[in-house]
Amino acid sequence: MKSLLRAELLKMVKQSKTYYALGAIALIEVLILLIAYYQGSTVLDLLLESLKQSFYFEGTLLNGNLIMYIVLNSLWFNVPLILMIITSGFLTDEYKEGTLQSVMLQAVKKKQFICVKYGMAILFTILVIMFMMLTTFSLAYAIFGKGDLIVYIGTLNFFESEDAFQRICFSFISGAMAMIFYNVTSMTLAILIKESSKTWIVSALFLVITNLLLKVDLGDSSFSNLFFPKLIDTWQQLFVYELDWQRIVGNNILLMLYSILMILIGTYIFNKKDIG
Repeated sequence: MKSLLRAELLKMVKQSKTYYALGAIALIEVLILLIAYYQGSTVLDLLLESLKQSFYFEGTLLNGNLIMYIVLNSLWFNVPLILMIITSGFLTDEYKEGTLQSVMLQAVKKKQFICVKYGMAILFTILVIMFMMLTTFSLAYAIFGKGDLIVYIGTLNFFESEDAFQRICFSFISGAMAMIFYNVTSMTLAILIKESSKTWIVSALFLVITNLLLKVDLGDSSFSNLFFPKLIDTWQQLFVYELDWQRIVGNNILLMLYSILMILIGTYIFNKKDIG
């Protein structure tokens, strides 16, 4: 098991796709920063024009906290799509290159092998979110400084700088739970499909459908509260003024359970499937 973990870590560090993923996320951040730097003030003025007639705003609302909130919104589609493509490749590349058969000829149990793959998918997700968090904090605060955060979720919510920073940190943690769910799902799809291009297409389709189902109104039923697409936006609930911690923590626990379920399904299928 330890040798498998070391081998997978080495693969992750050496493969170019890991750095392409980090580069793609860094590019998204840089583009957001550039757009905010050159056009952010104009957009904010348009959004707050009516409010400025009734309220006095001191300081700049275009600050590092707002930039980090905007970057967080890439968790809806851009970041999970990149992560799902890279993560599924951890297994589909093994099928394509024929190395999976070689590994299975050694004294390696199929359950151990696939559990290590899932473990690497989770580790990769955590590392990417940490990279995203650290680079965003560094760049956003260095360029735009600190300040109060204004967010529109049903109504305008204002948060002082320290409160905004804490909410953003918790949002990255909650967002990581959603990204882990997407990634272990892509690994399970890779077990089922084997071919990389087909796995990418189905993973992207799963992501699109999940986002569409998130917007469907199912009412305040028990099914709606337990349905996994309704849990994906839990990080966004940290920007509602009155925090419902019970719901936030409960949703993240449910996402963890869905991730475990996906791992169990994938492990069972891989264990029963012929390697070929």
